[in-house]
Amino acid sequence: MDKKSKDTVLTYDENSNNKEIVKDLKRKINKTIDVKIDANSIRRSTKRIEKSREDASYTSDKLTNKNHTRKKINEKGNNSNNNNVPSIFSKDKLKIIALGGLEEIGKNITVFEYGNDIVVLDCGLGFPEDDMLGVDLVIPDFTYLEKNANKIRGMIITHGHEDHIGSIPYFLKKINVPIYATPLTAGLIKAKLEEHNLQDTAKIKIIHPRDTFNLGKFKIEVIRTTHSIADSVAFAITTPVGVVVHTGDFKVDYTPIDGQPMDFQRFAELGEKGVLLLMADSTNVDRPGYTMSEKSVGAEFDKIFMNCHKKRIIVATFASNIHRMQQIVNSAVKFGRKVSIIGRSMERVMNVARELGYLTAPEDTFIDIDKIGLYNPEQLVIITTGSQGEPMAGLSRMSQGEHRKVTITEDDLIILSSSPIPGNEKSIGKVIDSLQKIGAEVIYNQLADVHVSGHACQEELKLMLCLTKPKYFVPVHGEYRFLRHHKEIAKEIGIKSENIFLSQNGKVLEIDNKSARLAGQVPSGIVLVDGLGVGDVGNIVLRDRQLLSENGIVLVVFSLESKTGKLVGGPDIITRGFVYVREAEDLVDEIREYARTLIQKLQESHVYEWTQIKSEIREELCDFVYKKTKRNPMILPIITEVNTSHERIVKKTDK
Repeated sequence: MDKKSKDTVLTYDENSNNKEIVKDLKRKINKTIDVKIDANSIRRSTKRIEKSREDASYTSDKLTNKNHTRKKINEKGNNSNNNNVPSIFSKDKLKIIALGGLEEIGKNITVFEYGNDIVVLDCGLGFPEDDMLGVDLVIPDFTYLEKNANKIRGMIITHGHEDHIGSIPYFLKKINVPIYATPLTAGLIKAKLEEHNLQDTAKIKIIHPRDTFNLGKFKIEVIRTTHSIADSVAFAITTPVGVVVHTGDFKVDYTPIDGQPMDFQRFAELGEKGVLLLMADSTNVDRPGYTMSEKSVGAEFDKIFMNCHKKRIIVATFASNIHRMQQIVNSAVKFGRKVSIIGRSMERVMNVARELGYLTAPEDTFIDIDKIGLYNPEQLVIITTGSQGEPMAGLSRMSQGEHRKVTITEDDLIILSSSPIPGNEKSIGKVIDSLQKIGAEVIYNQLADVHVSGHACQEELKLMLCLTKPKYFVPVHGEYRFLRHHKEIAKEIGIKSENIFLSQNGKVLEIDNKSARLAGQVPSGIVLVDGLGVGDVGNIVLRDRQLLSENGIVLVVFSLESKTGKLVGGPDIITRGFVYVREAEDLVDEIREYARTLIQKLQESHVYEWTQIKSEIREELCDFVYKKTKRNPMILPIITEVNTSHERIVKKTDK
C-alpha cells in the first residue's frame, strides 16, 4: 500500500515483518506532523499580526478623519458671525481700560483685567474747568470698578503728583484694596488719607525699583524713572499673554538731583525679551529735542541769589517738586539765607520729604513764617504756592495785599519757577502785573531758565520706543492732538500703524500675543467734588450755576388762599444779580404788575394747580423780561398758602 505525504513519500510492504522499519516509519510520520503543526501556527500568527496592522491603520485613519472634521467645524465656527457660543479651547484676553487720562490732562487711572483679576494703575484727579462753577475737584467715575470690586487685587502707583494720587481717598471710601507705592509716594498718600480719616484702614505696601511681586495672574516689576518728583517709577506687568510696560510720567535726566538715573538697562532687557505693549507719556510730544536736566535750574538759582544783595527772595513753584525745592534750599544755604514755607500743600510735602530724607538741609535753615520779621530782607527766602495764579494760593494773596504774614514791597524779588499750565496764562499774567505795580522785581520762565519740564520731549520718546521694541503701542497722558502726534513718532520708529491704538476713556482694548482690538465701552465719566459733596453736583446744577452767574435770578413771591385759590398777597419781586433795584424801580414795578395780571388770568381760567401756575408764570415772565432787557435771568415763582377762613373765625371769637 502506498501512502503519500506532501513532504515525504514512503513505501510500505505489508508482508515484511521487520519491526524496526515500522518503528522508524512511525517516527518519521510523527516528525512530519509536528512540522506541519508548527508551519500552520506560524501562518496563523502571521495572519493575526497582519490583521492587527490593518486594524491599527484603520483606527489611525479614522482618528485623522475625525480631527480633520473637527478642524473644519472649528474653522467654520470661527468664520461664523455667531459669537454667542465661544470655543471651549479659547483663552481669556487681557483687557486694558483707561477710566481717565486720555484726551485730557490729569485724572489718570488705568485698569488691567485678565479673567478674574484686576490691577489698577494710578488714581488721580483733575481740576475744574472754567464752566464748572463752585466745583473743587474732578475725580474719575469708579462705577466699573465698584461692579468688579471682588476682582481687584491691588493698586500700583507710579508717582506722587495729584493727577496720579489725588482720587485715592475717594476710591478707598468705596473699595479698600492694597496700594503699592515707593516710599515718598506712599508718604504723600498717607498724608492725604489723614485728611479723610482713612489712615487706619488703608493698606499701603512700600515698593522699590527692581522689586517684583504678584497680584493674581499679574507679575508686577518696578522700574526706576526720572520725573519732576522723586521716587517716580514705571511698571512692567507680566500677564498670561505677554509683557506690558507703562512708563508713567517720565523724562530722561542723566544728571538727576538724587543721583539715581533712569534704569535704561532694564528697559533694554525687556525689549530684548519681547514687550507686547508699551503705554507711554505723551505730555511733551509737541516739543522737539530733549528736556533739560533739573540741575540746570540750580545753576540759574545760584546766579540769581549771588546777584541779589539787598532783597528778599520769594520763589513760587509746584508744591510737589521736591527736587526744585532742594535746589532752592541749596542756594539759600550757600548764600546764607533762612528759608520759610507758605502754603498748606507746600508744608505737607516738605514735611514728608524731610522725614523720609528726600530733602536735606542744616537743621537751622528753616524758620517759622511768624519769625521772618526778625531777619533783614537779604537774609530770607520764602518758598510759596501760587505759581499758576490760583486765586487762593499764597502768591496771589500777596499780590493783592491780602496775605496776613507777608507784605510785598520794593525790596522783594519774586521768581516764578514754573511754566503756565494751558488755560492759566491769564491768571498768571494778572499776578505778575499786580506784583510789578507794587514795585517788586519779577523773574519768570521767559526771562531766565528758572524752570524745566518733567516730561519727555520727542527724542526721549523715541528712545523709549527703541529700548522696549513693543509689538503694540498706546500713547497715554495727553489731549487728542498729543496722542495723535505720538502715534506718528511711533510710526517713524517702525511700529505698524495697525498696531498703534488711539484709545479713549472707557474704551476696552482687548489684546493677546496674536491680535489686539478696541472692543466695547465701560462707564468712564467724571464725578464732581464740591465741598464735602461727592457726585451730588451734576449737569443740571452746573447749568443753573452758569445761568445765575451770567444773568442773575428773579423771585416772584405771592400768596394764594388755600380753599379758593384766590390771590391774597403779592406778588413781590426780589432780584439778585439781575439789576440794581434802586436804579431800576420802574422795571421791577412793570414785572410785578405783569405777574399780577398773569395770576388773575389763570384764576379766571380756573387754573388752580400750583405746578401749572408756576410753569405759566415762569414762561410768560421769561419772554416779558427778555423783551424789556435782552437778558435771561432765572425766574423762580414761590407760592405760599394762606388759610383766610381760619383768620375770620379767630376774629369772630375775639369779638
